[in-house]
Amino acid sequence: MYECPKCKNKDTKYLATLNNRIYCRKCINFNGKMSFNDIVSDNQTLALDFSLTDKQKEISKKITSAINNKKNVFLYAVTGAGKTELVYEAMLNVLKNKGKVGFTVPRKDVVIDLYPRIKNAFKNSKVVALYGGNTSNLTGDIIILTTHQLYRFENYFDLLVFDEIDAFPYKGNDVLISFFSKSVKGNYVLMSATPDEEKVNEVISSNGIYLSLTRRYHGVDLPLPKIELTMFSMIPLLINHLKRFIKENKRAFVFVPTIEEGEKLFRIIKLFFKNCEYVYSYKKERNVIISDFKNGKYDFLITTSILERGVTVSSLQVIVYRADHEIFDSASLIQISGRVGRKINSPYGEVIFLANKNTSEMELAINKIKEANNG
Repeated sequence: MYECPKCKNKDTKYLATLNNRIYCRKCINFNGKMSFNDIVSDNQTLALDFSLTDKQKEISKKITSAINNKKNVFLYAVTGAGKTELVYEAMLNVLKNKGKVGFTVPRKDVVIDLYPRIKNAFKNSKVVALYGGNTSNLTGDIIILTTHQLYRFENYFDLLVFDEIDAFPYKGNDVLISFFSKSVKGNYVLMSATPDEEKVNEVISSNGIYLSLTRRYHGVDLPLPKIELTMFSMIPLLINHLKRFIKENKRAFVFVPTIEEGEKLFRIIKLFFKNCEYVYSYKKERNVIISDFKNGKYDFLITTSILERGVTVSSLQVIVYRADHEIFDSASLIQISGRVGRKINSPYGEVIFLANKNTSEMELAINKIKEANNG
């Protein structure tokens, strides 16, 4: 029985022979430079622009203690709880001991969003961001990278933090899962706002620990979505809400289920509004558009699920267009709702589900948010 040394695939239908050598079609696209061990910088320090809450400090110390004792961690934290900062102390401790630290997420946009935050916190460290199209520098004290780039770092990280473990395209991807397990030399911290029970049990059964944080750092409840149903087109409702947001000087994300749905909607919406844009995974200039939106150039963005995680914008409102579409499961709707109220200077906001019919996933998302607020 042959096992691919890169992704551990054993399925013969993905294996082939060329020039008397076996190759694997599952991971054949993952080619490129591999990492090498560089020297970790001296004088590692951590500087936060704000103080952690008492609960955050408690969780931070427990994570650090677990990593010191060679234990893995699963952290459940509601969206907007400030979970990224909860691993900083453990990261610093590993760096001071000349260890290698990685911070991985499934999506490129989140890597781009995380990079300045972590770089600002670890001012004396060499922080590197790796994602498709940005892979020239593979060495650093802290490497922030997409899960696709983990193949370059076999048996490398003394601490690997993995945020949004349930996100596409990592979830259910055997190749990416293999890259993650092979890149960890020491221990890992898994983080999620929508935890998978099987993954939690896997960490606990391997002598790891489970931690939870059910309050946002500013203490305000998670926004509770409102369902608005119509038997007819949702576009008039959407236009009315967007006009109101603009009048109230509030910006918004409008989530759509597919790229095609977004294109149709954008063609109509831009007849009524000038300062708007549409972003999706294949749009080349999307990073510029997102940056321009954060800087106030646009009133709202129509977006696919690429912005459902990791992105933080002040005074943001959210509308889910066709929330009854099958692509919007409860986990996705919770993550989308979590884009609202993340900033301490704007902890409130609206989440609106526009749909032709109610669905069990919409109701489940709302009930889970209620549970978190009561927890």
